[in-house]
Amino acid sequence: MMGRVISVLFAVLTALSNGSASVLQRRAAMEVPDSDAMRLSLMTRLVRQKVWLAGIGLVIVAAVCQAIALATGPIAVVQPIFVIELPLTLLVAGLVMRVRTDAVVWSGVAAVTAGLALGMAAAAPVEGRDTVEDFAWIPALLVTGVFEAGLIVAALRTRGNARAALLGLAAACGYALTAALMKDAMANLDDGGVVALLASWQLYATAAAGVGALFLLQNALQAGSLVAVQPMLTLGDALISILYGVTLFDEELRTGWWLLPELVALALIATGCVRLARTPLARGTLAPPPPPTPR
Repeated sequence: MMGRVISVLFAVLTALSNGSASVLQRRAAMEVPDSDAMRLSLMTRLVRQKVWLAGIGLVIVAAVCQAIALATGPIAVVQPIFVIELPLTLLVAGLVMRVRTDAVVWSGVAAVTAGLALGMAAAAPVEGRDTVEDFAWIPALLVTGVFEAGLIVAALRTRGNARAALLGLAAACGYALTAALMKDAMANLDDGGVVALLASWQLYATAAAGVGALFLLQNALQAGSLVAVQPMLTLGDALISILYGVTLFDEELRTGWWLLPELVALALIATGCVRLARTPLARGTLAPPPPPTPR
């Protein structure tokens, strides 16, 4: 029970860090011209911006929290919690920027929270194994690679929000793969300590998948609005992570008639994410604060 509490706590901290990072990175990506899309020059422009570097700092914090969460709980529990990253970010941003939270934000928060609670209660994930057989990774990596390649090719044939949504889903797949590899790598830490962790191929594959997902996310945020990216990123990460948990780690979810409330939960989460991503706080289009009153 204590392990599950720690897992949920660090999953929430991961969601908060990741959500804040997404908004900061979106603000930075808006300054990059379309001609830099899908090129290394996109990253060289972004790395010069302090707001983007701040977002990367939060990504690092999120990675540490995620590693702890995955080491202490099943992937089918940890990853779906990340759907609350946008609501948490907007609420904190509203407090920091002293902006009154309106009914649209609260309705979005309520929809995402209710959807997450309903989905977790209906699915009732049961933890499976901590490790994955090496040979089981081969078909998983092949299928993931084909899926990602298809999304990228389709994205390059479109523009605007359609490209942003496709690249957002590709980034979500990359982050879900990163989580699965990270969980497998952390199991080596329990079995053989730091030496076993550093000797595992999963650790370096985690880093490679994470960098690839980050690159795709920057291109998604540069291609279109946050409202096109965030729902695909949030729901895609959760659903694909659950798929990895079931197929690779033998985690179990309730099926049968329980699928009905699970689908309702997905609809609630998607609706809430769309509403939240359309708010000025999420788009980073708030008017600047009024100047101080002269004394």
